[in-house]
Amino acid sequence: MSYTKRREKMGRTIHIHRVPAAIALITITLIIVYFVNFHADERPAVYGLLRNQNKVNLRKLLIGAIQAAQRGGLEVLDVAQSRDLRERSKGKTDEGANDPFTDADGRSHCVMKEGLHRIFPRVKIYSEEDKESCSNVNTFDLDPTVLHETANLPNELVDIKDVTVWIDPLDATQEFTEKLYQYVTTMVCVAVKGKPIIGVIHSPFIGQTAWAWVDHSMSEYLASIHPVNPDSSKPLITVSRSHAGSVKDLTRNVFGEESEILTAAGAGYKVLQVISNNATAYLHSTKIKKWDICAGDAILNALGGAMTNLNDELIDYGPEGSPVNDQGLLATLKNHDEYIEKLMEYRKSHTAPAHR
Repeated sequence: MSYTKRREKMGRTIHIHRVPAAIALITITLIIVYFVNFHADERPAVYGLLRNQNKVNLRKLLIGAIQAAQRGGLEVLDVAQSRDLRERSKGKTDEGANDPFTDADGRSHCVMKEGLHRIFPRVKIYSEEDKESCSNVNTFDLDPTVLHETANLPNELVDIKDVTVWIDPLDATQEFTEKLYQYVTTMVCVAVKGKPIIGVIHSPFIGQTAWAWVDHSMSEYLASIHPVNPDSSKPLITVSRSHAGSVKDLTRNVFGEESEILTAAGAGYKVLQVISNNATAYLHSTKIKKWDICAGDAILNALGGAMTNLNDELIDYGPEGSPVNDQGLLATLKNHDEYIEKLMEYRKSHTAPAHR
């Protein structure tokens, strides 16, 4: 039996017409060549679309950061009004003080972090209360009206992998439980390659938001409290009320008995005191978490000020390393070099030599 007859016996014979198939193949090849060579100018748009999947818009991230801080503030206000704090202790701080946690901390954390995470799912976000679980959270959509009308901001894109966001859902929780509401803030900071460039400090009990984007713009409230020519003729140092004793001694030893000391709570609040020239510097001599200070660091940078650790090193807010800055800090609007030099000289002269 011939091959053809065997195929016919097995089933229908398939005939392939070589000429039409060749024409179809040539046509497809020509189309591919045409698009590759003659539409080269359109390829960047296509590739750009793919690249943008790995980018984040900093203008949108600023809007989201402002909204997150303000929404978190609403949760804090709601809990304060209810007086159902559900307070518990997270343990002791390094200074031996109670480290409290309230329902306001948890609710603010969930609204702030989950709200940002829904809009920017691939951005790394760190919050003081990351151990808390969240359910049935009221999130938000971006609302550009949180920016004032004169804030003309670019749609600046940066690599997502370079961005870290730091959230403090309730700064000065101890004071919140004591109804010292003037110290309470909610904060968001955006860092790019470890450098703080967007900072938001919201004061829910006075209903004001200080925000700044380095080299771009700042909130009207921030501009209103920041004097054009701050007076720095006499040291006025703001320090933490939770361990004021040691810092007061350090301040007087470094800057003299005539220096004034402003005892306050909350890292965000103390940075605002420096910004508004109620203090010439904010001094902290022990460990402090990066979500406490990143927003203030960004705002000071935007205003021409500085924040460093007590070794005169910039603080890295990237994803690598510890969330704890364990080298203290100095924050100023002016005379940073003068202040840090005095501090370093004093610390060097009073450091005991290592035993061999």
